Formats: sequence, structure tokens, C-alpha cells
Amino acid sequence: MPSRQQVLDFIANAADEVGKREIAKAFGLKGAEKIELKALLKDMAEEGLIDGKRTAYHRMGGVPKVTVLRVVGVEDGLPIAVPDKWEADEAGAPPRLTVVEQRVAQKKGPQMRGVGALKPGDRILSRTEETPEGWLAFPMKKLPSDAEAIMGVVEIDGAGKGWLAPIDKRERHAVQISDLGGAVEGQLVMAEPAGRSPRAGVRVVAVLGDPLAPKSFSLIAIHKHGLPHIFSSEVIAEAELSARQPLSQEQREDLTHLPIVAIDPVDARDHDDAIWAEPDGEGGWRAVVAIADVSFYVRPGGALDREARKRGNSVYFPDRVVPMLPEVLSADVCSLKAGAPRAAMACHLTLDAEGRMTSFRFTRAIVRIAEVIAYEEAQRRIDAGEAEAHLVNLWGAWGALTKARVARDPLELDLPERRVVLDEMGRVAQVAVRERLDAHRVVEDFMIAANVAAAKALESKTAPVVYRIHEPPNREKLIALKDYLATFERKLSLGQVITPALFNRMLKGIDDEVEKALIMEAVLRSQTQAYYGPRNAGHFGLGLGSYAHFTSPIRRYSDLLVHRALVDAFHLEQPAPSGDLPALSGLHGRDRSDLARICDAISTAERRAMVAERETVDRYVAAWLSMHVGEMFDCRITGVQRFGLFATIIGLGGDGLVPVSVLGDERFHHDEKGQRMVGESTGTVFAIGDRVRLRLAEANALTGALKFEPEDGQGRIEKRGSVPLPDKAGLKRRGSHLVGHRGRPANIRHQGKRR
Repeated sequence: MPSRQQVLDFIANAADEVGKREIAKAFGLKGAEKIELKALLKDMAEEGLIDGKRTAYHRMGGVPKVTVLRVVGVEDGLPIAVPDKWEADEAGAPPRLTVVEQRVAQKKGPQMRGVGALKPGDRILSRTEETPEGWLAFPMKKLPSDAEAIMGVVEIDGAGKGWLAPIDKRERHAVQISDLGGAVEGQLVMAEPAGRSPRAGVRVVAVLGDPLAPKSFSLIAIHKHGLPHIFSSEVIAEAELSARQPLSQEQREDLTHLPIVAIDPVDARDHDDAIWAEPDGEGGWRAVVAIADVSFYVRPGGALDREARKRGNSVYFPDRVVPMLPEVLSADVCSLKAGAPRAAMACHLTLDAEGRMTSFRFTRAIVRIAEVIAYEEAQRRIDAGEAEAHLVNLWGAWGALTKARVARDPLELDLPERRVVLDEMGRVAQVAVRERLDAHRVVEDFMIAANVAAAKALESKTAPVVYRIHEPPNREKLIALKDYLATFERKLSLGQVITPALFNRMLKGIDDEVEKALIMEAVLRSQTQAYYGPRNAGHFGLGLGSYAHFTSPIRRYSDLLVHRALVDAFHLEQPAPSGDLPALSGLHGRDRSDLARICDAISTAERRAMVAERETVDRYVAAWLSMHVGEMFDCRITGVQRFGLFATIIGLGGDGLVPVSVLGDERFHHDEKGQRMVGESTGTVFAIGDRVRLRLAEANALTGALKFEPEDGQGRIEKRGSVPLPDKAGLKRRGSHLVGHRGRPANIRHQGKRR
């Protein structure tokens, strides 16, 4: 008798819909075995794996008879829902169920009555049923939404009552805990509403541990954003099996003789890419960009592929990496380590003297990386004149690519990036600005060239492309930028064609470095967010007509899809058949037909990762600053709201609030259009871009929130452009204490002077 998984695999790979007869024939079952098969299929139907009739519903992931659904829209007045824990796999789009209260008998046949109280985003426990009208869901209970889940720290007041102090900086009030669920004071927990009324409070559903322990900040982000971070035994088993698959020496190009090098961060654990170049003898260059051949090991349709798609990308925190692939692949077999033969997708480029790409081709290859070099070390060798010939050649080819980049004139925003350095105990040792070297630019320009080649190669074969799309700024954002520039007495004409070169010329004309940095940030805020999509709309920021991500398949699912498309389009090596692994190495047919949905999913996963990474860095910065509460910092005003000012520590990037209550006893008016705060009696003005000397009053490591205040009697403000103004007089601080919610003293303190 076949196992459940064998039956499901047969159904998934069948060209047509199948039933009991086809399954019996495929597995050679006769007589009493057919009776056993019938019982097996009945059990599988009750488990929701198949529909229990002729065709198998495994293609759509299965709909258990009782399951949790999420409402995604309304059609013809009826709510539409999908399985809440749907995991995208080879089955395509999730099943869509119509949510109804009951089926009402009418003369014209059964009619469906919808549930009017439900709205998109609601979660419901439902009974499901397949009918001639399609799948129906009958709600049994409305469940708390993900948005209602609260993460926070348990506090106990003097009366012994438990309170949940949220770790989200947007939440300002504690909530009473009706059920501690075994949690004790000071622990980080997950909670959900205890009832429909806010007065019911919350109940603890999970205890996460010490919120200030090393590595807790990344755990907060993992739980808050629901990042998948644990691989199932099934996924790990498939990854280990895949890692043992032999490479075909005959079907792969042998590039082991080339001194290909990987230039990466000093602490990198996985190495996606490596590069090589040499002069072509005619003033141009031949180059190879070797990328880890992840598509050979991660086959479409398997558990490993489903998990990678669900994650969408690796997430990088200061203290850990949440990888897209299990470590046996991400940090070992797929990683381009020095001295070991590795499977690679090789992008061969030919460049002319001006850096223009004259030809390209893609092969599956075997490489042996000559060396893995840190950015800093590669730069040191070049600067000291100690670089080997292959490094010198890379810088030479980069010189040509630089000419092409200058001619293209992409958007140049050289904004600082924060880097959190931890000690051996996982504590913050330093917060610094990441140094930007030519070595970084060398690698970036080679990767951009390979990404362009991948997009153009697939277009030449009219093959599916997962484009990396960056659309031009929309009119609303341009108007906001125009108004902001007007405060600097600078103009932006909206009647002209908006190009990256326009912004670059604007920035080059600014001599004052402070003003330039502010306008850079404003230009960045005016940009649209890049995303993935199957229809090309170009990349505005890079000034490119066609662009796809190809160079990081270990950490981005989008790149893996591009690799699979290249395998198909150029008929590259397919892995040897294996009974335990999916045989296909290219794009799955269902992926081709549903590429837009997949692009939406991985774009959403990318945004989720970006927010989680940024919030975690904010928490680490706040933890480091908590040891400097009471000290003075040079800050820049970055935002003005009715309730106060937002300020950033210059050179560090810690963002915090200056409440209007600490600006003095006079009344301040908020000038929304001018983005400034104006004192009613003294005429004191606080505007975006002003340089302010502020005292750090509070640093909350759990939320990442900072609070500032002017120094008593010495608050000084310098207008944009570093033009000093007289010290402000009469700036009196209203008393402020670091207190817990509802006026109770906070139980969780940070080092430093209490204000």
C-alpha cells in the first residue's frame, strides 16, 4: 500500500485530475488492496488532504472540515476567506471559501446568507463544506486577530495586580493582566485579549523570558513580526539529503582554474557571490560573476522550497541571522567557501572600455574560490600596493563599470548606516557608522551588471522574469519634497521630467554638508519602495530599464526564482532523478502561472524583515544609550508634530522625541506647512534641520524609544547650515520622571541618571 505522502506526491505530479481508479492503477493495487486504498482515501479526506470525491484537493493545500480562516475580502456581499496558515507551495493559490451563516432553501434553490459583521483581516474558526456552488465556511467562533496579540513585560503593582507594559513604542498605556499564565514580574510575554470588552484585560499565552538578556532584542522582533525561525525535521531532512546530491562534472563548465574571489563582510557566514576579471586585450574586460547554485539543491515543490518561500529572505540582526535555508545549505554546501569545489551559476560578461556590456552568457559551473577576503583587507591591499594580480584586475574592470555608471547617472544618496558591535557576552560594545569603501562599490557594481544580464537574458528568451522594480516618485511625494525644499529657499520644478540625474545635480550644488545630508534624507523619503513583480517597470534609482535580483539566492527567494528561470530558458543541467527529492530544477509550471502572487508574497516578506531589522537596531542603540542618560548630545531636528519634535543624535542615528512640554512655559504653535514649532510670546522657532544641543532624558531598550530635553537654562539651537544663533533664554523644563504606565514607578530601569 502507498503511504499518504506517496499518494499526495502522485496527485501533485499527475498531468490530469485523478481518483481512486488512477491511484490503484499507478501503484498496482488489486482486490482487497483496493478496499484498503478506499479506507486510506477516506481517512485522508477526513484529514482535509483530499476532497473525498473523485479529484484530490491536495492541489489547493486541502481544507480540513474544521479550520481557522482569515477573511480577505467581500464579493457580492459575502465575505471571502482563505486558510489562516496557508503555506505557498506547488499547489498555487490558496483555496477561497465563501463565508455564510446558513444555506436558506428557496424556490430557485439553496441561497446563501452572508455574515455581515465580518471584515477583511478577521480570523474565524469555521466548519467547511464543498458544495456545487464552491467551498463554503460556516463560522463557529471569531478569533483574536494577529494585530490584537500584544508583546510586553509583566509588571506587578503594590496591590499585587499584574500589568502588561507594551514593548511597542506606539503603545503608551499598560493593560491589566487577568491571567498571568505562569508568568512572573519582569518577564517578556505574549498576550491576547481576555474578552470582547477592553475592561477584560489580557491573558498571557506565551512566556518568552528575560527581556534584557543578551540576544533578547532579536527574539522580540522574531515574535512580534511572526518571523519563521525554526526549521521542521522534515525540512532539515530534505536539506541534508539534498546536500549529498553529486554534481555532474560532464554537464558543468569547469572554472576551478580561475582565481575567483569572494569579497564579503569580515563576519559573513554565507558567501553567495564571487568575482573574477581580466583584460580582453582590446581595451575591454572579460569577467565572471559566480553565484551559489542554490536552485540545484532547493527543488520546487518540496518541503524545503515551501519553507524558503514562506520566509522569503534571510533576516539579519546584530546578534543572529534567521536564514532562509537550513545551515547545512546556507553556511556549508551552497556557500562559496575558499578551496572547496562548489556548484555555481556563472554569469560570463564582456565589457568594453567604457564599461558597456557587449555580451553575456550563463552556465552551470564548478568553481573553487581562491580566497574569501574581507572588504577592509581587500581595500588595504589595493591601497598599499600589495594586491595580487586578480585583485588589481577586479579594480581595473571596476574602473570601466564606473564609467558606465557615471554615464547612467543613477541616484547617489550616500547616507550613513548604523553598525552595532557586540562583545563576547552579546552586550553592546559600540554603535558606529559603517565605513564605506571602494571595495564595497567594486562588488556592488559587479552584482548590478550580473543582475542586468540576468533580466536581459530571460527577456531574450521571452521567459518569466521576477523583476526588481523601483518606480519614479509619485506626484504627492514630489509636492511634499518641493514644499520641504522651499524651506531651504531651493526650488523643484514639477513640470520637468523627474530623473535621478535631477536629484544628483541638486545635491552637487549644495556646499554645506549639514544641509546636504538633510536634503539627501528628504530625497530618500520621496522615493517609492522597491518591490518584486513579473511585469517590468524599470528601476528608477539605478537608472536601468531591466533589472532582476540574481546574485543572492542563499538569502533571497526572488533570486532563486530567477535562477530557475535561467535553467529553463538556457536548458542548463538538470539534476539526476531521485526518488526522495523533486526532480525539477527549473520553474514549476504553477509558479509560472501564479508569479504575480509569489512576487507579492516575497515583497511583503522583505518589508517585514526590514522593519524587524530596523526596530532591533533601535533597541540595541537605546540599550547602549541607556548608560548615557543625563548626558548632552548634538542632535538634529528631523520631524515636527503638534505634540513635540523628533530629533536624531548626529553621527549615531538614535531617534527620539522632545515633548512640547519640555520646550518652556510658553505656548507653541505647530506650523504644519512650514514644518516648524513657533513660540507664542518669544517667537522661538524649532524647524526641521535645526541643530540642537539636547540632554538624553530616557532610553527604553525594550521599545527602542528615546526622549530628549533641552539642558536647563542652556538649550542652544543652531539654524540649518550651522549658522550659530544666540542661546535661547527662558527654556524651562517641566518636571519629568521616568515612570511606568498609569503613573506607577517603572519596575524595569536602565542604567543612568533618573530624571
